[in-house]
Amino acid sequence: MNSTVWIEALASLQQQDEACVLVTVIEELGSTPRNAGAKIVVSAARSHDTIGGGHLEYKALQIAREMLADASQQPRLERFALGASLGQCCGGATVLLFEPMGRAQARIAVFGAGHVGRALVPLLASLPCKVRWIDSREAEFPESLPRGVERIVSDEPVDEVANQPAGTYFIVMTHNHQLDLELTAAILARNDFTWFGLIGSKSKRARFEHRLRDRGLASDVVQRMRCPMGLAEVKGKLPMEIAVSIAGEVIATYNANFGTQAAQDKQPLARLLPSSRRA
Repeated sequence: MNSTVWIEALASLQQQDEACVLVTVIEELGSTPRNAGAKIVVSAARSHDTIGGGHLEYKALQIAREMLADASQQPRLERFALGASLGQCCGGATVLLFEPMGRAQARIAVFGAGHVGRALVPLLASLPCKVRWIDSREAEFPESLPRGVERIVSDEPVDEVANQPAGTYFIVMTHNHQLDLELTAAILARNDFTWFGLIGSKSKRARFEHRLRDRGLASDVVQRMRCPMGLAEVKGKLPMEIAVSIAGEVIATYNANFGTQAAQDKQPLARLLPSSRRA
């Protein structure tokens, strides 16, 4: 029976932002000793757990590492007829599923540890994301953080904008409108992000657009800001409802960009999405 070593390995590799392939025995045809559902995690350097060893596992490792070398992002199914070619004396076949995973699809900076932030961050942490959670108020953070979340307590949150890598997803939802404005100006001035969402209403967006243009930011850059942010189809005013809406837009964005060239060089998905209805 397959162990749970693969689960811990997968979580560890994702935490380290290291690409891997999860290989699963999907189907057994004929008389073979392998168990459907057995899994092995394959990284460039190592493999974790087993699907039963032998030449079939050797071939699975070979295919998985070819996928890693090619930076393949698409899952694939492979059917192996058991016989002389795989060193088997019996007939039958095994179907294997190869799933690329383990590498974070999004690096997210969340500014604000209020009610919506506390609902949103655990959702983001359950996705293939690495999250930096930033606030000046240490007491607002929960005592324990989900795996993959880094807490940053800073008296100058705006300074943290410059510390994020290019292609970051920025989410601004602080307790202070002026701080929101300063963060927004710093993020838009960089203009190398994948996605930027600001919590607020349409009237807040209008006020911010006016002030940002007064600061010399170009209209096309300001238009990259998602405010209100989140998917309009996910309605509700509760913190968790808003968090689900925001997380849904993040998922839509990284799936749209997954496997493509650097996201910041492409048209932002925000331009393709309808404006949120939250006022």
